[in-house]
Amino acid sequence: MNICVYGASSDIIKKEYIKMGEELGRKLIERGHRLVYGAGGKGMMGAVARGAYEKGGHIIGVVPRFFNADGVLFDNCTELIRTNTMRERKQIMEDSSDAFITTPGGIGTFEEFFEILTLKQLARTNKPICIFDIDGYYDELISLMHHAIEENFMKEECRELYKVFTEIDPMLDYIENYDPDDVNLLKMKDIHDEDVTEENV
Repeated sequence: MNICVYGASSDIIKKEYIKMGEELGRKLIERGHRLVYGAGGKGMMGAVARGAYEKGGHIIGVVPRFFNADGVLFDNCTELIRTNTMRERKQIMEDSSDAFITTPGGIGTFEEFFEILTLKQLARTNKPICIFDIDGYYDELISLMHHAIEENFMKEECRELYKVFTEIDPMLDYIENYDPDDVNLLKMKDIHDEDVTEENV
Protein backbone atom coordinates (compact mmCIF):
# COMPACT_ATOMS: atom_id res chain seq x y z
CA MET A 1 0.00 0.00 0.00
CA ASN A 2 1.00 3.63 -0.47
CA ILE A 3 0.62 5.27 2.92
CA CYS A 4 0.61 9.05 3.14
CA VAL A 5 2.12 10.55 6.27
CA TYR A 6 1.45 14.17 7.27
CA GLY A 7 3.64 15.89 9.85
CA ALA A 8 5.72 18.83 10.97
CA SER A 9 8.69 20.25 9.13
CA SER A 10 10.12 21.84 12.28
CA ASP A 11 13.16 20.38 14.01
CA ILE A 12 12.53 22.38 17.19
CA ILE A 13 10.36 19.65 18.71
CA LYS A 14 10.84 17.06 21.43
CA LYS A 15 13.09 14.12 20.65
CA GLU A 16 10.25 11.74 21.48
CA TYR A 17 8.35 12.90 18.41
CA ILE A 18 11.39 12.39 16.18
CA LYS A 19 12.06 8.96 17.65
CA MET A 20 8.51 7.79 17.03
CA GLY A 21 8.49 9.28 13.53
CA GLU A 22 11.60 7.30 12.60
CA GLU A 23 10.07 4.14 14.03
CA LEU A 24 6.89 4.71 12.00
CA GLY A 25 8.98 4.99 8.83
CA ARG A 26 10.80 1.75 9.62
CA LYS A 27 7.60 -0.12 10.43
CA LEU A 28 5.88 1.05 7.22
CA ILE A 29 8.62 -0.50 5.13
CA GLU A 30 8.99 -3.64 7.23
CA ARG A 31 5.31 -4.33 6.63
CA GLY A 32 5.67 -3.95 2.87
CA HIS A 33 4.30 -0.45 2.32
CA ARG A 34 5.57 2.63 0.47
CA LEU A 35 5.80 6.11 1.96
CA VAL A 36 4.08 9.11 0.37
CA TYR A 37 4.82 12.42 2.06
CA GLY A 38 5.73 16.08 1.59
CA ALA A 39 9.43 15.46 0.80
CA GLY A 40 10.74 17.37 3.83
CA GLY A 41 14.09 16.56 5.38
CA LYS A 42 13.40 17.94 8.86
CA GLY A 43 10.94 17.51 11.69
CA MET A 44 8.41 14.69 11.61
CA MET A 45 8.59 14.51 7.81
CA GLY A 46 12.33 14.00 7.86
CA ALA A 47 12.10 11.49 10.71
CA VAL A 48 9.62 9.25 8.90
CA ALA A 49 11.64 9.45 5.68
CA ARG A 50 14.87 8.54 7.47
CA GLY A 51 13.23 5.53 9.06
CA ALA A 52 11.87 4.39 5.71
CA TYR A 53 15.20 4.94 3.99
CA GLU A 54 17.02 2.99 6.71
CA LYS A 55 14.94 -0.04 5.74
CA GLY A 56 15.48 0.45 2.01
CA GLY A 57 11.94 1.58 1.41
CA HIS A 58 10.30 3.28 -1.56
CA ILE A 59 9.79 6.96 -0.72
CA ILE A 60 7.59 9.25 -2.82
CA GLY A 61 8.13 12.91 -2.00
CA VAL A 62 5.77 15.59 -3.32
CA VAL A 63 6.81 19.22 -3.02
CA PRO A 64 5.98 22.60 -4.61
CA ARG A 65 8.77 24.17 -6.62
CA PHE A 66 9.02 27.21 -4.34
CA PHE A 67 10.45 24.97 -1.59
CA ASN A 68 13.95 25.18 -3.01
CA ALA A 69 16.17 26.24 -0.10
CA ASP A 70 19.13 24.06 0.80
CA GLY A 71 18.41 21.51 3.49
CA VAL A 72 14.63 21.70 3.20
CA LEU A 73 14.13 18.48 1.24
CA PHE A 74 15.07 14.90 2.03
CA ASP A 75 17.94 13.92 -0.25
CA ASN A 76 17.04 10.25 -0.69
CA CYS A 77 13.51 10.18 -2.06
CA THR A 78 13.00 7.35 -4.54
CA GLU A 79 10.64 9.61 -6.49
CA LEU A 80 10.51 13.39 -6.15
CA ILE A 81 7.44 15.00 -7.69
CA ARG A 82 7.53 18.79 -8.02
CA THR A 83 4.31 20.78 -8.28
CA ASN A 84 3.42 24.37 -9.04
CA THR A 85 1.08 24.88 -6.09
CA MET A 86 0.29 23.54 -2.63
CA ARG A 87 -3.13 22.51 -3.87
CA GLU A 88 -1.58 20.39 -6.62
CA ARG A 89 0.79 18.88 -4.06
CA LYS A 90 -2.07 17.79 -1.79
CA GLN A 91 -4.08 16.44 -4.72
CA ILE A 92 -1.24 14.18 -5.84
CA MET A 93 -0.68 12.94 -2.30
CA GLU A 94 -4.40 12.24 -1.87
CA ASP A 95 -4.81 10.49 -5.21
CA SER A 96 -1.70 8.33 -4.97
CA SER A 97 -2.27 7.11 -1.40
CA ASP A 98 -4.31 4.23 0.00
CA ALA A 99 -4.32 5.49 3.59
CA PHE A 100 -3.41 8.57 5.64
CA ILE A 101 -1.58 9.01 8.93
CA THR A 102 -1.41 12.39 10.68
CA THR A 103 1.58 12.74 12.98
CA PRO A 104 2.22 15.79 15.20
CA GLY A 105 2.48 19.00 13.22
CA GLY A 106 1.36 22.60 12.91
CA ILE A 107 -0.96 24.58 10.65
CA GLY A 108 -0.02 22.78 7.43
CA THR A 109 -0.52 19.36 9.03
CA PHE A 110 -3.87 20.41 10.51
CA GLU A 111 -5.01 21.60 7.09
CA GLU A 112 -3.99 18.34 5.42
CA PHE A 113 -5.80 16.28 8.04
CA PHE A 114 -8.99 18.31 7.91
CA GLU A 115 -9.04 18.38 4.11
CA ILE A 116 -8.85 14.61 3.74
CA LEU A 117 -11.35 14.23 6.60
CA THR A 118 -13.75 16.61 4.86
CA LEU A 119 -13.41 14.72 1.58
CA LYS A 120 -14.28 11.50 3.39
CA GLN A 121 -17.25 13.10 5.11
CA LEU A 122 -18.51 14.21 1.69
CA ALA A 123 -18.00 10.70 0.26
CA ARG A 124 -15.30 11.85 -2.16
CA THR A 125 -13.01 9.18 -0.73
CA ASN A 126 -13.31 6.24 1.64
CA LYS A 127 -9.76 5.45 2.69
CA PRO A 128 -8.51 4.89 6.24
CA ILE A 129 -7.50 8.03 8.15
CA CYS A 130 -5.45 7.79 11.33
CA ILE A 131 -4.22 10.22 13.95
CA PHE A 132 -0.93 9.12 15.50
CA ASP A 133 -1.26 10.74 18.92
CA ILE A 134 2.33 10.74 20.18
CA ASP A 135 2.74 11.75 23.81
CA GLY A 136 -0.80 13.18 23.95
CA TYR A 137 -0.08 15.80 21.28
CA TYR A 138 -3.53 15.55 19.72
CA ASP A 139 -5.57 15.17 22.93
CA GLU A 140 -6.95 18.72 22.68
CA LEU A 141 -7.85 18.29 19.01
CA ILE A 142 -9.68 15.06 19.80
CA SER A 143 -11.54 16.83 22.61
CA LEU A 144 -12.50 19.61 20.19
CA MET A 145 -13.94 17.06 17.76
CA HIS A 146 -16.02 15.51 20.54
CA HIS A 147 -17.17 18.97 21.65
CA ALA A 148 -18.29 19.79 18.09
CA ILE A 149 -20.38 16.60 18.10
CA GLU A 150 -21.89 17.41 21.50
CA GLU A 151 -22.83 20.89 20.25
CA ASN A 152 -24.40 19.42 17.07
CA PHE A 153 -21.91 20.94 14.64
CA MET A 154 -20.95 17.41 13.58
CA LYS A 155 -22.87 14.16 13.52
CA GLU A 156 -22.05 11.38 15.96
CA GLU A 157 -21.29 9.17 12.95
CA CYS A 158 -18.30 11.39 12.12
CA ARG A 159 -16.37 9.52 14.81
CA GLU A 160 -16.20 6.65 12.31
CA LEU A 161 -14.27 8.74 9.77
CA TYR A 162 -10.93 8.49 11.57
CA LYS A 163 -9.21 6.49 14.28
CA VAL A 164 -6.77 7.61 16.95
CA PHE A 165 -3.75 5.50 17.89
CA THR A 166 -0.88 5.84 20.33
CA GLU A 167 1.02 2.79 19.03
CA ILE A 168 2.26 2.01 15.52
CA ASP A 169 1.42 -1.67 15.04
CA PRO A 170 -2.29 -1.40 15.94
CA MET A 171 -2.52 1.60 13.61
CA LEU A 172 -1.01 -0.32 10.71
CA ASP A 173 -3.22 -3.31 11.55
CA TYR A 174 -6.25 -1.02 11.20
CA ILE A 175 -5.05 0.31 7.85
CA GLU A 176 -4.23 -3.14 6.45
CA ASN A 177 -7.59 -4.58 7.53
CA TYR A 178 -9.72 -1.56 6.68
CA ASP A 179 -13.03 -2.41 5.03
CA PRO A 180 -14.71 0.58 3.34
CA ASP A 181 -18.06 -1.15 3.65
CA ASP A 182 -17.85 -0.79 7.42
CA VAL A 183 -18.14 3.00 7.11
CA ASN A 184 -21.48 4.29 5.86
CA LEU A 185 -20.55 7.66 4.39
CA LEU A 186 -24.15 8.35 3.39
CA LYS A 187 -24.95 9.01 7.06
CA MET A 188 -22.48 11.86 7.32
CA LYS A 189 -24.22 14.39 5.07
CA ASP A 190 -27.25 14.56 2.83
CA ILE A 191 -25.59 12.41 0.19
CA HIS A 192 -27.53 10.01 -2.02
CA ASP A 193 -26.41 6.67 -3.38
CA GLU A 194 -26.25 7.96 -6.93
CA ASP A 195 -23.73 10.60 -5.81
CA VAL A 196 -21.27 7.96 -4.62
CA THR A 197 -19.45 6.20 -7.44
CA GLU A 198 -16.30 4.14 -7.74
CA GLU A 199 -14.66 7.19 -9.30
CA ASN A 200 -14.97 9.39 -6.23
CA VAL A 201 -14.74 6.85 -3.39
